Amino acid sequence: MEQKKDHDSHTTIAELRDEIRQFVEERDWGQFHSPKNLGMSIAIEAAEIMEHFQWYTNEKSIEVIREKETQALVADEMADVLIYCIILANQADVDISSAVRSKMIRNKDRFPIGYMPITED
Repeated sequence: MEQKKDHDSHTTIAELRDEIRQFVEERDWGQFHSPKNLGMSIAIEAAEIMEHFQWYTNEKSIEVIREKETQALVADEMADVLIYCIILANQADVDISSAVRSKMIRNKDRFPIGYMPITED
């Protein structure tokens, strides 16, 4: 089975960063990309993900995300969130891999195996 070049296992974060940087530069959009605007854009796009599940129960949301049309719509919004995060990382000179790995180390300490955030009384 042939794997696509744009598949996660074949695309680096650096490649995505470069592609997005070039896209922004070609359109001269950097002038609009203040940290405030990018942060707001990330939140707006994340809210657009939530819209697809807003009135569903947890169980129904699991069912709905398995539908190809919903998957495609949610994937577009997820891409928007990630694109804005990468633009912010480019602007702030944040190494995404280091940031994620560092956060995961802290998460392992905060949330040890067996930790359950919600308990029923």
